[in-house]
Amino acid sequence: MNKENILVIGLGNPGKKYEKTRHNTGFILLDQLQKKWFFSQFKLEKKFNAEISEGFQDDKKIIFAKPQTFMNLSGKSVKKILDFYKMTPEKIIVIHDDLDIALGNLKISINSSSAGHNGVQSIIDEIGTQEFRRIRVGIGEKTSDSQTCRLGAHEFVLGKFSRQEIKKILDIILQIEKNILF
Repeated sequence: MNKENILVIGLGNPGKKYEKTRHNTGFILLDQLQKKWFFSQFKLEKKFNAEISEGFQDDKKIIFAKPQTFMNLSGKSVKKILDFYKMTPEKIIVIHDDLDIALGNLKISINSSSAGHNGVQSIIDEIGTQEFRRIRVGIGEKTSDSQTCRLGAHEFVLGKFSRQEIKKILDIILQIEKNILF
């Protein structure tokens, strides 16, 4: 494979039940990028247990992947994709929700721990390293003392975005594009 190939993983849970939930931020943003960049339609690739879309941007082949393993087993799918394309972890970008970042903001992390995100931890466990790029997309609610509310975190991340919240998430698409095409 050419060194210009990039694998962009969007984290989420499969199925209609989870479609517009906060935990599916990675899926939501990959869907938007697929349309914006006119990449192929997402297609289920059983050998990866992931939906795949491919295309070219700035002379780089980019593979979008949405693991269909459920969040906590995402690494199993990512490992299969990496092995098939003979890619190194440094060519991975993982887009995922982050409860510790305010809604509509993002942070870029490289070679950092999962910080309690089970999907990211699954990837680290399966590929044996944390040396990949992460685009951490804020879904957190800020309280008056500027601390992210952790009460009911599981229910919160599996809750659906409001129209205003989804707009804030989609407003950061240009920042995400810049971080994919670094």
